[in-house]
Amino acid sequence: MADQWIVGVDLGGTTTKLAFINMDGEIIHKWEISTDNSNEGQNITKNIANTIDEKLEELSLTKDKLIGIGMGAPGPVNYETGVILNVVNLGWKDNYPLMHSLEEATLLPAAIENDANCAALGEMWQGAGNGAKDLVCVTLGTGVGGGVIANGNIVQGINGAAGEIGHITSIPNGGAACNCGKTGCLETVASATGIVRLAMLELKRGESVGELAEKLDENGKITAKDVFDSARNADVLATKVLDDVSFHLGFALANIANTLNPEKIVLGGGVSKAGSILLDNVKEYLAKFAFTSVRESTKLTLATLGNDAGVLGAAWLIKNKLNL
Repeated sequence: MADQWIVGVDLGGTTTKLAFINMDGEIIHKWEISTDNSNEGQNITKNIANTIDEKLEELSLTKDKLIGIGMGAPGPVNYETGVILNVVNLGWKDNYPLMHSLEEATLLPAAIENDANCAALGEMWQGAGNGAKDLVCVTLGTGVGGGVIANGNIVQGINGAAGEIGHITSIPNGGAACNCGKTGCLETVASATGIVRLAMLELKRGESVGELAEKLDENGKITAKDVFDSARNADVLATKVLDDVSFHLGFALANIANTLNPEKIVLGGGVSKAGSILLDNVKEYLAKFAFTSVRESTKLTLATLGNDAGVLGAAWLIKNKLNL
């Protein structure tokens, strides 16, 4: 059993990442395929099974090398049943039996969890969590995801929707519409798309001068990275957007920390690549709004696993389920 591998899968709307991982959490092989969400997502698990078989053949290995498959999927998941409750962009109907479909396609025992929860588990097992048993992981990407680990276990909630940190209401009145159907969610101000939206509002509202305005003129668009790069160069407008984002993120995280008092809050996802300019600003607001003993004990840190967090957490999931 020690030399068998686990399959970790991180299912995204456009790309599916896969990895063969050993029992110690070391990635042996990793690759990715496009996610085919046509035909109501009926090809997704078939394509995963096919690419696993092809990779085994390429490595001259047989299926008995693999002991199980774990998957992180975008949306609330009922961990016990492996049913994904609702998905915005994968074509599946609500309450899709994803675990059953994956087991049927791959002929392997499977475990399914929300993708942000998997990233949190990955960071706990092999990354910035460094063995911390009480951990909150926030992924800042196109959206904002969250995973809460208490005493080493993912907090599921009554129907698998716990940890939806991106949908904490940050702007109660007059907030922007979110894909979830609400308005003013944290996701609308702290995701990559939210940051760009705030910057565009500022550019329209203020005098279009400075580095960020120049980047918009040059490229016809701006990115979240442009905002952070311009803020590093003390661009007034970019600095204001950075402060706005840091306030909302710090405020939400302080309230989470006051509720859970985790050992660590880990920021991951593409936006976290901004590094210290974001982390230091968020830390200031977190300290401002956190309860004294929480402020002294909860550490805010950056994720270390990058794109590997999801596949590692998915592998940990099935390893844990099979008691390996």
